[in-house]
Amino acid sequence: MDAEYVASETERDPREGLSEEDAKRALEAFINTTTKALKKGDRISVGGEEDEDEGFGTFSISKRSARTGRNPQTGKEIQIAAKKVVKFKAGAELSKAVN
Repeated sequence: MDAEYVASETERDPREGLSEEDAKRALEAFINTTTKALKKGDRISVGGEEDEDEGFGTFSISKRSARTGRNPQTGKEIQIAAKKVVKFKAGAELSKAVN
């Protein structure tokens, strides 16, 4: 999704439309705020309360343990380091909308 798309979607009603520049600032603010919160270890609920079963969904951080994997080209075992990964769980409203 980009600012041009967001702006075009909000221009359907001229009283409530966003300029492309405003849409770009809104997306950047969302991305920056979400990134900072996830770095601190917070969960982010979008479009609902703290319960991820409502609204759009919830972003959170999960820890992935170190493990042994295989190089698919050579078959050689390799060590994969532990790391944090971002998870997104869709809320009931989003799941219902796409089904």
